Amino acid sequence: MNKEDLRQQYRLKRMGLSTEEVRDLSGKISEKFMAYLGEHQEICHVHLFLPIARFHEVDTLPLFYKLQDLGYSLYTSRLNPSEENLETLNISSIKGFDSGHWGIPVPGQAAIEAPDNIQLLLIPLLAYDKKGYRIGYGKGYYDKFLATLGRDIIKVGLSFFPPEDHIPVEPHDIPMDFCITPKDVFFFYR
Repeated sequence: MNKEDLRQQYRLKRMGLSTEEVRDLSGKISEKFMAYLGEHQEICHVHLFLPIARFHEVDTLPLFYKLQDLGYSLYTSRLNPSEENLETLNISSIKGFDSGHWGIPVPGQAAIEAPDNIQLLLIPLLAYDKKGYRIGYGKGYYDKFLATLGRDIIKVGLSFFPPEDHIPVEPHDIPMDFCITPKDVFFFYR
């Protein structure tokens, strides 16, 4: 199956989830992520994606508030349309979000910051495979962003669904280190 067919298939699968299912499954994913952080207390700089609710993405907002209460340094990215890349925002002290152009929560008064301190990055996805390669919405923003980091960073996917056996891979694709689902954590060894 090609990438566009997989995108369409997983968009439909996610849209088949009710709002309550998205909330419940997101909570289970967050619990597994918090357990991972509990075992890796050296991680204190976390980059989150902010969910597009109308696309039924994993809801990371409750996780954001929990991490904020625990004192983590938190970051997200926003698109810089003139350069077609993601810029990093420090959202550690943000108290709320507005709704942005794509329905992505937008942090008010967040400072642009170099991504140098980020230790772990949560990555949005539609589908992924057993080797850790993911399919997003097709713009390549996260792959471009990861390529600019130039150092080891823990790359974590969040998904409601288990992996595909294989997805098509392109030279610019950067695999994840692991993916958390409501039932399992899939680690990708190289």
